[in-house]
Amino acid sequence: MKKIFNLLLLLVMLTTTTFANKPGTETLTIKTQIYCDHCLQCGSCGANINDKIRESNKGIKKVKVDAKGNTITVQYDAAKTNPGQIRAAIADAGYDADDKKANPDAVAKLDGCCKK
Repeated sequence: MKKIFNLLLLLVMLTTTTFANKPGTETLTIKTQIYCDHCLQCGSCGANINDKIRESNKGIKKVKVDAKGNTITVQYDAAKTNPGQIRAAIADAGYDADDKKANPDAVAKLDGCCKK
């Protein structure tokens, strides 16, 4: 009976770790400044961030914009992209990304609600 229990326990542990995070998948949380209060509902704000990150970084798995917390959390494949490329894409979308300042030309193209 103890062998069966140990075997089941091992099976549960292996299944949990296998599905938790695929090898090479990293999570990065980036501090930014989001000025509008409807960012995720607005077609130009939240979609702009998501699209810019994905179009220049093929390894992006998931993007979560937290307008209230002023963060962008990105889950990505470390073999296909890296934090520097992700920060550059966010800056090219018109938003600060940690210490990387937003591209001024991209900021000029943002809707008025998204600007400081």
